[in-house]
Amino acid sequence: MTDLSLRPATPADLESLSELARDAFIAKFGHLYSQANLDLFLAEALSEAAFAADLADPDRAIQLAFRGDMLVGFAKVAFKCGFPDHARGSRTMELKQLYTGAQATGGGIGSALMDWAMASLTARGADEVQLSVYAENFGAHRFYKRYGFAKVADITFRVGEHIDPEFLFARMT
Repeated sequence: MTDLSLRPATPADLESLSELARDAFIAKFGHLYSQANLDLFLAEALSEAAFAADLADPDRAIQLAFRGDMLVGFAKVAFKCGFPDHARGSRTMELKQLYTGAQATGGGIGSALMDWAMASLTARGADEVQLSVYAENFGAHRFYKRYGFAKVADITFRVGEHIDPEFLFARMT
């Protein structure tokens, strides 16, 4: 198996990044939503335009994971607090997304991206990191708990007009 490599996303990556994000989201969660709600969410949150806005935002960073020349995952971080009402730190930052390709789970992709995210946030001065995770995504709960995250609040997540139960996890750094 080809070694995993990481690098920052660039505008040239927008098409493949959006495609991976959309495919991964649909594979994991697509069955939960009406087509109209799913289409709205994909256009708002996982489109090339949405990722282009993230790349242009100095308070966000996106790291890509590759096996050879195949994009197999990405992580997006925000250097600002996403959930200030639940912040315990004075410099709370957020892991916004961590996705692996639907056919690329395992093999250390998530761990490598998580290590990058935590190192990036810590380097920017984070004293707390927050992330939101679907209430019934039990595998993700286990993954984040291995990194010292714990549930701190019940929140919601909008997919189109659909509201999902979500958990806010956090960890002091």
